[in-house]
Amino acid sequence: MANNLLRLFLESNLANLKKNGLYNEIDTVYGANGPMITIGNKSFINLSSNNYLGLATDPRLKKVAQEAIGSHGLGSGAVRTINGTLDLHDKLENKLAEFKGTEAAIAYQSGFNCNMAAISAVMDKHDVIFSDALNHASIIDGCRLSKATIIRYEHSDMDDLRKKAKQAISLGKYKKMMIITDGVFSMDGDIAKLPDIVDIAEELNLITYVDDAHGSGVTGNGYGTVKQFGLEEKIDFQIGTLSKAIGVVGGYVAGKKVLIDWLKARSRPFLFSTALSPADIAASIKAIELLMDSKELNQALWENGNYLKHGLVKLGFNIGKSETPITPCIIGDEKVTQLFSNRLYDEGVYAKSIVFPTVPKGTGRIRNMPISAHTKEMLDRTLAAYEKVGREMGLI
Repeated sequence: MANNLLRLFLESNLANLKKNGLYNEIDTVYGANGPMITIGNKSFINLSSNNYLGLATDPRLKKVAQEAIGSHGLGSGAVRTINGTLDLHDKLENKLAEFKGTEAAIAYQSGFNCNMAAISAVMDKHDVIFSDALNHASIIDGCRLSKATIIRYEHSDMDDLRKKAKQAISLGKYKKMMIITDGVFSMDGDIAKLPDIVDIAEELNLITYVDDAHGSGVTGNGYGTVKQFGLEEKIDFQIGTLSKAIGVVGGYVAGKKVLIDWLKARSRPFLFSTALSPADIAASIKAIELLMDSKELNQALWENGNYLKHGLVKLGFNIGKSETPITPCIIGDEKVTQLFSNRLYDEGVYAKSIVFPTVPKGTGRIRNMPISAHTKEMLDRTLAAYEKVGREMGLI
């Protein structure tokens, strides 16, 4: 490394992360990311994927992806505003709008890009954003990029939200005000209080913004958290991803046509980054069609989630207040959490530890994600491993 100061900075800080149990070893998966995965020469029950509905390996998606490569090639060739908008992009966005119950939608290269794009395209230094304390990192970064004033309210605390919104209004200096929340909080599995949020927004004239990355395909019979509460006409921004339940890659914003027209004119990731590839688009369209045509995968996901939750609680583990198939097993201490994850690995269960800064210090956990493709036999083996390791470490 040419610069010695940079080398010392990197080495000392990496050593500190490892000392405090905050360094995450990255494993390479050989082959497909399904209910079972292969790392090295060993097979594992996979509980660390966001592939909620198992669609990442679905042969129907692979077939249409291959067909799209044959008809449209590998890449889109350009940014959307030059000549990178393919007919497939239009078809995907129309299908997303139908899926989310909105007038229009816009597709981006990732869910992270959605929040970087949409927030900064609408909010600026004259505005204020009320952001849930547990919102995803992409929301936090999107808020920062907008240069709006950011006011955090306590997680799902509607009294705190109303109080802080009224205080901000009383200052009389903000042009626009927005509430931003995840629909489903990915580390705890709880659901945002969207009806209460809408009530506050209507009372105080606030813009509503819901990132439902972990809700689409999961809640509301697969249609998402906004649909679960029947609030399609009340939420200004519906954000989603194509890389979790949909099983591919990318993200989208759904809302009124005038909003989508503005984002296509002014959101920087749309304007300055090459569009989604034909294979990704075709596979995403197929996944959404499957979700809209059948509830089978969604029902299997919930059955497996409830089965694993019941088993962990029966063993004596703390799974927090999850309201979705996301099943955290809260350990607490970061080093103990990582050791627990390592011992599960030894037992053939791949369930990664989640520690600071992803979650607050002292709340380290294993984030278990049963998917629709897991069998009961796989989940029973998982519970047996949890019991063995939990008793061995004195946690249950």
